[in-house]
Amino acid sequence: MNKVLSVMLIGASVLGSAQIKFAAKANLLFPTDKPSWESIKGSAVTAYNESGKNNTGFNVGLSAKVNLPASLFLMPEIYYTTFKTEFNVPETNTTLEAKSNRVDVPILLGYKILGDNLGIFAGPVASYNLSTDNQFADFKENATKDFTVGYQFGAQVQFQKLIVNAKYEGAFTKDQRDFINNNNGTSETIRYDSRPSLFMVGLGYEF
Repeated sequence: MNKVLSVMLIGASVLGSAQIKFAAKANLLFPTDKPSWESIKGSAVTAYNESGKNNTGFNVGLSAKVNLPASLFLMPEIYYTTFKTEFNVPETNTTLEAKSNRVDVPILLGYKILGDNLGIFAGPVASYNLSTDNQFADFKENATKDFTVGYQFGAQVQFQKLIVNAKYEGAFTKDQRDFINNNNGTSETIRYDSRPSLFMVGLGYEF
């Protein structure tokens, strides 16, 4: 018990004496892979597994940078992120959209290469999906996951208060949604089962 208390006190002391800086950031998002759309329920004639179309997105948010010993830093962030992928159903010529309006919370551990001027970082990112179920002609969207988890790594350069950053985001879990058509006596389900990898580049301003 005393050891646990000592560790907690040391951790609190380190954070209490740490220098914390805040910044506002915005990024353009470029999906780097093709999401999969698959017909999982329907006739053999309509069975397919194809890639959808990606659209460039963006995110905006806040970032904190906590300086740690040994040239390390902790960088928790929070963003509102939006982008979408599209797929055209061949039989009905209906365009389905998997809209990703979400809150992203990366927790990144970094290393200073040239002081505050250049640093690299990596860590997990948790995402909460804000998108509601949508209707596309006869198709009703059914989102099956609210939370997904990914990872990020990248680098940032700072010139006084201006920050330029670039990072890559991959996925540990997928964003699974079913698009269901039960109208006109038909029963067809198309599944979107992907969390596209993203390349991000953006600017920030330190307060």
